[in-house]
Amino acid sequence: MFDRLEEVEARFEELERQLGDPNVTQDVEAYQRIAKQHADLTEIVAKYREYRSIQRQIADAREMSESDPEMREMAEAELDDLQARLPEVEQALRLMLLPSDPNDEKNVIMEIRAGTGGEEAALFAGDLFRMYSRFAERRRWKVEILDEQETGIGGFKEVALNIQGKGAYSQLKFESGVHRVQRVPATESGGRIHTSAATVAVLPEVEEVEVHINPDDLEIDAFRASGAGGQHVNKTSSAIRITHKPTGIVVACQDERSQFQNKDKAMRMLRAKLYESQIAERDAAHSQQRRLQVGSGDRSEKIRTYNFPQGRVTDHRINFSVHNLPGVLDGDIDAMVQRLIAEDQADQLQAETAA
Repeated sequence: MFDRLEEVEARFEELERQLGDPNVTQDVEAYQRIAKQHADLTEIVAKYREYRSIQRQIADAREMSESDPEMREMAEAELDDLQARLPEVEQALRLMLLPSDPNDEKNVIMEIRAGTGGEEAALFAGDLFRMYSRFAERRRWKVEILDEQETGIGGFKEVALNIQGKGAYSQLKFESGVHRVQRVPATESGGRIHTSAATVAVLPEVEEVEVHINPDDLEIDAFRASGAGGQHVNKTSSAIRITHKPTGIVVACQDERSQFQNKDKAMRMLRAKLYESQIAERDAAHSQQRRLQVGSGDRSEKIRTYNFPQGRVTDHRINFSVHNLPGVLDGDIDAMVQRLIAEDQADQLQAETAA
């Protein structure tokens, strides 16, 4: 680990020298590229220098406790404090050295679909839509609806949204999977608890240059929008359906009033799905998958239960529960998100140690 940290620090110092080179400062594109690389290394280099500083202070305190009887008590107290801090900083360095997910800083395309449970499942899909929308609002991220199929009483058969914000994918990538709800539906006169489910898919939004799509591989159909949406609904063929013939992937968008806008949104969803397919193929080639299914997520896996009678939300992958169901559905899911991220980092550290 420390050999790698020495290399990182050497690279950081080289980038600093380049940023002070007049030839570099005159080339805007080169300067921006080097400045970003420098910024990416700043935190880990600062942490490594803190680690070395603590090591020096430990050596000084130990020497003082051995050579100066009058200062021994103070030096030993300082030594205890420094020795307690050192493992914490070392652990932070190990986490910083873990390979980063190249998609972590990307925006997100999220799809929420009602599963088993009929109208109650559609209402639950609506609950999840509002939960993620509120979570995004709390972080000042932008939420844009790409497509939606509403039901008559406030639920969704399915809804696709684009969440735009720094690190959105890093925070939401573990939300993919089956979410289950247990509650008494409003239409249930006997007070029986029903179980229903909705499926969440979280995809990193990708640029055109990251996924090449041959226009000849696309079948594009226009059709009349259905459901809520204003006077244009069912009067103009503004909705767009795109089929990617080689893979059979189908996306549709009817949320906007113009074909052009709907086609643009549909293409964004198609690029994300094709990218996800490529990542899934790559991961399938590896003999072992990490437990939390980083990146694509396992959509068939039951990952979380929202238990209304007990006011509890439980993530089954990490056996972690939050006893604040109303807060969770209002977007307060940060504790769950951070625990999932920490668990994944622990898995990576364990795998690296075993290797």
